[in-house]
Amino acid sequence: MLTSTGKTRTTRRRLGAVLASVAALAAGIVVTPAGAAEAGCTVTYTVTGQWEGGFQADVAVTNTGAAVDGWKLTWEWPSGQQAGRAWHAQLTESDGQVTATDAGYNAKIASQATVKFGFTGTKGAANTAPLSFSLNGVTCVHGGKQLTAMEHTAAMQPGWNLGNTLDATGPDETSWGNPRVTEALLDNVKAQGFKSIRIPVTWSAHLGQAPDYTIAADYLARVKEVVRWALARDFYVMINIHHDSWQWISQMPARHDQVLGQFDKMWAQLAGAFTEFGPKLVFESWNEPQFAGSTGKAQEIALNAELNASFHDVVRRSGGNNATRLLVLPTLHTSSEQEYVDPLVTQIQGLKDPNLVATVHSYGYWPFSANVAGGIRYDATAQKYDTDSFDRVYNSFIARGIPVILGEYGLLGFDRHTGTIEQGEKLKFFEYIGYYARTKKITTMLWDNGQHFDRTAFQWKDPELYAQLKSSWTTRSGTAYTDQVFLAKPSPVTAKTIKLNLNGTSFTGLYNGSIALARGRDYTLDGDQLTLTASALTRLSGSRTYGVNAVLTARFSQGVPWRFYVITYDPPVLSNATGMTDKFEIPTDYRGDQLATMEAKYDDGTSAGPNDWTSFKEFDKTFAPNYTDRLTVLKPDFFAAVKDNQRVTLTFHYWSGTKVTYHVTKSGSAVTGTTA
Repeated sequence: MLTSTGKTRTTRRRLGAVLASVAALAAGIVVTPAGAAEAGCTVTYTVTGQWEGGFQADVAVTNTGAAVDGWKLTWEWPSGQQAGRAWHAQLTESDGQVTATDAGYNAKIASQATVKFGFTGTKGAANTAPLSFSLNGVTCVHGGKQLTAMEHTAAMQPGWNLGNTLDATGPDETSWGNPRVTEALLDNVKAQGFKSIRIPVTWSAHLGQAPDYTIAADYLARVKEVVRWALARDFYVMINIHHDSWQWISQMPARHDQVLGQFDKMWAQLAGAFTEFGPKLVFESWNEPQFAGSTGKAQEIALNAELNASFHDVVRRSGGNNATRLLVLPTLHTSSEQEYVDPLVTQIQGLKDPNLVATVHSYGYWPFSANVAGGIRYDATAQKYDTDSFDRVYNSFIARGIPVILGEYGLLGFDRHTGTIEQGEKLKFFEYIGYYARTKKITTMLWDNGQHFDRTAFQWKDPELYAQLKSSWTTRSGTAYTDQVFLAKPSPVTAKTIKLNLNGTSFTGLYNGSIALARGRDYTLDGDQLTLTASALTRLSGSRTYGVNAVLTARFSQGVPWRFYVITYDPPVLSNATGMTDKFEIPTDYRGDQLATMEAKYDDGTSAGPNDWTSFKEFDKTFAPNYTDRLTVLKPDFFAAVKDNQRVTLTFHYWSGTKVTYHVTKSGSAVTGTTA
């Protein structure tokens, strides 16, 4: 993912008061040893019942090593529980760590024999099972309930990315502007309904020199701390090697042995460091595979396969829970194109490992996702791109029994700001992506580099987007061709017809705030054609000041409502201006209208500016509206690709349908702008 820095990347529920079985939550947690054959254990931890404020658990300890005479089993509480009365063992507790000691008569455990004990305890809102156990000082790895890779992956839906944090390339997780991760943040992410967290990690700034490439102990400890916090909240957690992909792994064509050796050394350290954690911790090979200086796609596909295979071998050979841990393998570029999907299908089938998952990323149809080349709407072309992508993934992987995680998804324009894509078009994209991924059994992980969920206020910066996102996890919502109803100020108000996208819902009513509008008088509905009457629009627009005069809400039989903004406008007025290529601003009286896109052409009709295969320039990267200061800003990236002393005709397209032309001429670093 392109991060906001421009670098290539990337409530706890109160349980009921009735004592009940919670096998689906914590039963059958199997713990297997990470150590040598002389010492080891298997632990089954089962919550046999719980009620408000308390619970009961049974523990079975199987000694898989040499016989012992006297035993102590220790663990830490991840959710603030406290142990109470015990049977067949003596329990002591200090600072959240519990020690279960034999009762004398059951002190001896022969090799492969099992001893059992039970206890009651107190709890708060959560009752997360212990993450790991230790028998007489030997770590036993948390194994968890036995699920298939497909079941684990389904349980991870929906997911969220902790982006631009531990993946930052600077010296600290705050170096890209996000605050340090806190337990409060994870509590609040949990409260939003997410079941998994992808924690991208960039390791390059924290590595020692060759040949060992030792990961700095303090940084590894910090990553482990965040992982432990997340696991303690019953999240699935996915960690990876992230921006190292373009920093040094991409050099593999020219430095094959060195890159592969460093990659293997890093994963050997990570596999060892995280062995203690159970199946809710997932390893992802590396992020968005890419290579520089290769001989072509064939070599790049082969190198990605080589790294994936080496990752698989290193982790599996590390033993313990890593022998069966879910491992996530990416396609080249994490692309869903068939030419990249097919080699990964072949590789996963060849590895004959039931605990492998494929991953791809999706940022949609590029013209729409970046708002370039006139792609201002989430139209049939943009939707087909997503449909085709998910169909390929389903048919290639999931239909063959290989689960898929959409490790990142969103819109490319979000890396600058979320206003790059018009609100209604943005909402239609997220409604459809969530729905179609769900029908194709693809687990989704929202890319959030801090632009969506505020990490200090713990609120969504765009609550409407979150509502649409959350709804899409379970159902469909009705939308419409547009969320804007423009009324030209000098003209008489006339009726406006808008096509609804019912998406399997039925229309139930139209509201102005809490007031229901009258069908027949205020609006009519003919199939999917909603018509707002002239009389209703006249009343709703009031004195017809520029801008939004009223907000209407269409309600449907399911999902979230859809908003219509009733807007009074006149054609925008631009003024002459002078400036420099690093700062050129056109005074603009928007008069209620909003900028959709901009065309740029030389007098001979050829395209001007970047991406000269299209006359429509990229929103915000080359131009941007400033409604507060009443300016249209042309950015340095635009002028960097404009020829000297050749007039450029700009055509500004506004959401009302209005077009306004303007001329600019660059001479060195000076720019002159005139009205047409």
